[in-house]
Amino acid sequence: MTIGSKELAPEKLDALTDAQLLEELKKAKAELFNLRFQSATGQLEQHGRLRAVKRDIARLYTVIRERELGIRTSAEQPAAAKDTTDAEEATA
Repeated sequence: MTIGSKELAPEKLDALTDAQLLEELKKAKAELFNLRFQSATGQLEQHGRLRAVKRDIARLYTVIRERELGIRTSAEQPAAAKDTTDAEEATA
């Protein structure tokens, strides 16, 4: 059984742009805040959801950081286009 949201699977995150990733991160943080508030007031029914949302946030941060380091390519810039720009810069 996979922990986390199915819509935030790593394969699906690769298709999102940087702006969309940041929007998903913002939504996940808001959901975590609401879940923590429900937990503190005793209204939380799905305690496993806290763990899943935390993992989703970590997954989003990981993808964002990998894109910053160039480990993972963004949807805006395909890998083939990136390789040709690197080759052009090397010859210049």
